[in-house]
Amino acid sequence: MDAIQHTTIKTNGIKMHIASVGNGPVVLLLHGFPELWYSWRHQLLYLSSVGYRAIAPDLRGYGDTDSPESHTSYTALHIVGDLVGALDELGIEKVFLVGHDWGAIIAWYFCLFRPERIKALVNLSVQFFPRNPAISFIQRFRAAYGDDFYMCRFQVPGEAEADFACIDTAQLFKTTLSNRSTKAPCLPKEYGFRAIPPPENLPSWLTEEDINYYAAKFKETGFTGALNYYRAFDLTWELTAPWTGVQIQVPVKFIVGDSDLTYHFKGAKEYIHEGGFKRDVPLLEEVVIVENAGHFVHEEKPHEINTHIHDFIKKF
Repeated sequence: MDAIQHTTIKTNGIKMHIASVGNGPVVLLLHGFPELWYSWRHQLLYLSSVGYRAIAPDLRGYGDTDSPESHTSYTALHIVGDLVGALDELGIEKVFLVGHDWGAIIAWYFCLFRPERIKALVNLSVQFFPRNPAISFIQRFRAAYGDDFYMCRFQVPGEAEADFACIDTAQLFKTTLSNRSTKAPCLPKEYGFRAIPPPENLPSWLTEEDINYYAAKFKETGFTGALNYYRAFDLTWELTAPWTGVQIQVPVKFIVGDSDLTYHFKGAKEYIHEGGFKRDVPLLEEVVIVENAGHFVHEEKPHEINTHIHDFIKKF
């Protein structure tokens, strides 16, 4: 970990923290919720050891990167703008892109908006969501799972923050990162996040040091920046109307754990395996279902994921 360098650059009106290591073709790694650059620690070290320059930013609203106040500053257009500006600032023309969770969503948008900057994409956990012009993202989830679905619960500013404040931050991360339930996370208002039972013990792939790193950073920053991605989701839907029906036109490999809750969302398996995914992502080369793996597959199965990433990007 001492080999990883930490820098701060200016991009798109904010200051962004970036962790990087290695030399060679660039791999840009985009984290999800509620994570940081740190979630890519295994991939950073591995990719640098096999001849790549691996870069993992704290995305807008997270860690040591700036957090604009308004949730309207967290659309996919803002986040992709941050990343394009960061690449320009670093003098990087094209990258291999890897995303997980919200980072995967942003990666799909990056490929929609600026495909000429992407050599190939490896996305984890969250498949492409084609834009439905008739119904927004949050409306779709509300219709499928009700008002208690976690994305719906995150919509009102301050509510989720107050809920999280009732829970020890380290315990919150133990619960979130260890959760292996394939049921859609629902948070009844009277219980909030406490409705999800905490683990008796940490899984073998997660250490107290890992938990303490996440907890310390989020104690400093709070959760509002991270939650604003959910609050801007429908605004992203509104602003991306010109991209309705546009396909992803970069080579793609998609990886998801068999116990990942996103793989068990209503319609997800059918979309992935029955032709819809390939229709919207015509250069989709491979779908990998990782056995006995949950949502945080890159942390849970780092060696397997490292090999999958490398085997794909070395072809280009």
